[in-house]
Amino acid sequence: MKRFSPDVFDVLVKAGWAPNQKDVQRARHWGLTLSAWASPGGYQHTFSPAASAALAEFGGLSIDQSGPGVDVARTSFVLDPELALPTWLTLRGLGSAVGSAVFPLGIEDDGVSVLAIDGRGRVYALDHTAEWLLGTTIDEALTTLVLGRRPARVRADGSF
Repeated sequence: MKRFSPDVFDVLVKAGWAPNQKDVQRARHWGLTLSAWASPGGYQHTFSPAASAALAEFGGLSIDQSGPGVDVARTSFVLDPELALPTWLTLRGLGSAVGSAVFPLGIEDDGVSVLAIDGRGRVYALDHTAEWLLGTTIDEALTTLVLGRRPARVRADGSF
């Protein structure tokens, strides 16, 4: 079974992704950089194997898109965790709700939303209205973003 539909595959390839190509060094650099940064309260991002795998394969992708999607408008997004570095407090709250440390992946819609991944590999978008589950895997999340599918809202108790 293919990981992505032809539409999603084409968008990812046009953005520079190639199947079976990974940049482990860049992912490691991001992990070390963000984990070393501490907030004034002493909070630090926790770099998980799930974050490492997602960033090694998809880190650096910039998807420029707009227009109607399957359920919601499609928006541009960038997978670069340094763009979401100062989100420690927001991600800490989400991590507490879902029971897993959350690491930034990048931004959506020029920073309107922060993209993040938890230690189980679930991917979220956090904006001024709520936290949203984009997918239980990075592949599902990318499909949701590229096709404009409606994400599930994360409830206060961490369920969705």
